[in-house]
Amino acid sequence: MHRCQSVITLCSFCLAIVSALLLCASAAPAAPDPDQKSRPAVILISIDGLKPEYVLESESHGLKIPNLRRFLREGSYSTGVHGVVPTVTYPSHATLLTGVAPATHGIYANTTFDPLRKNYGGWYWYAEDIKVPTLWDVAAAAGLVTANVHWPVSVAAHIQWNLPQYWRAGTADDRKLFRVLTTPGLLDLLEKDLGPYADGIDESITGDETRAKFAARLLERKRPAFATIYLTALDTEEHASGPFSGESIATLERIDAALGQILKSIKHTYGKNAVVCIVSDHGFVNADKAFHLAVALRSAGLIDFDEKGQVKSWKASIWGAGGSEAIVLQDKNDAATKTQVATLLATLAADPANGIDRILSADELHARGGFPDAAFLVALRPGFVAGDGVSGNLVTPSASKGMHGYWPDVADMNSSFFIVGPDIAPAHSLGAIDMRSIAPTLAIILGVSLPQAEAKPLPLFPPGR
Repeated sequence: MHRCQSVITLCSFCLAIVSALLLCASAAPAAPDPDQKSRPAVILISIDGLKPEYVLESESHGLKIPNLRRFLREGSYSTGVHGVVPTVTYPSHATLLTGVAPATHGIYANTTFDPLRKNYGGWYWYAEDIKVPTLWDVAAAAGLVTANVHWPVSVAAHIQWNLPQYWRAGTADDRKLFRVLTTPGLLDLLEKDLGPYADGIDESITGDETRAKFAARLLERKRPAFATIYLTALDTEEHASGPFSGESIATLERIDAALGQILKSIKHTYGKNAVVCIVSDHGFVNADKAFHLAVALRSAGLIDFDEKGQVKSWKASIWGAGGSEAIVLQDKNDAATKTQVATLLATLAADPANGIDRILSADELHARGGFPDAAFLVALRPGFVAGDGVSGNLVTPSASKGMHGYWPDVADMNSSFFIVGPDIAPAHSLGAIDMRSIAPTLAIILGVSLPQAEAKPLPLFPPGR
């Protein structure tokens, strides 16, 4: 009996090895395209919350940002990138890598839907939640070296050299977990030269400056063909003091200096054979009022809270996104609840004091590629933010002085696109563009394909490129 069991175990072990080898073979990157060596590297840098006006109208705002201004002279740029629903960080960054709307790529908001509030405010950190191939995926499959510093939705992504974005409690234990999530040995290698890396929860300008140093060194050490780099301090400051505040301007000037470090490393590492693309995820508006929709849903008996403010039960729940709020029904086939919610929202929208710009039906919302499981979207007027209060007044002063997440037709939600590199026309305005056009454009430069992209590549190159 024991011998038979041993034989069975051995056979099982052999089968497991064979299966693993087959899996590795199927997952191995394809042989590199012979032309790949001559192709430029692509370095994609996101500056969260960078309104195009910061660069296009820098002189009128007294901004000293020579590195960003250089892109206007030496490359092509958009006067405004039309964003996705909702105009918040994580869905936008997933679109920048996939060329599709959130309903297609699966990153529907910054935070996951959590009506009972059991996930401790968890965000969409994990790349496995992206439902379509990313630029990281197709570059890796083509045998290209990839790298990342802090880009959203990057935990366990197909990235060879990965410093993903992740945080939890903001304690020392976060740093231990982060070390596990990075490419083995990479953090030790870089910290040996540069000192401690920035904690994931650190979204200050000093955090950005640290990440910029790490990004510059990573480019020099590993020479990736495709790299993503994310800087977040401008968004943080705009939430605190508003867009174009003195503090926001000072923050962007320091980001520009940090960008200069990265650009210097790119020149040192790649010479002229690199395309550098600067993007942002959304625009910004000033804000001063918070609208607490949960107060109204609670009064209508659609959400029930306990004495500690925890959700006990719900028929309709809120999925907040800054300047907008999706409404999800527990039972999407519950016609009575849907009618009750529609009536309530119409009543709330009829009072201008509540700051509601429009109520979008499921059909209207889904046609724009947002929140596929939602029954409604409450789009607020600029100046109002989605509050999280569950009792008291419907409208209160807002703790945030700046916000995004508004319906993308609001011009102030437009984001940025600047690109320089070989064969790219200098001082060339592309006008307004669709955010979904950016990923397929970069794919062409890399010599890879994103067949799922929902918009055409941008006309950056001469005919025949």
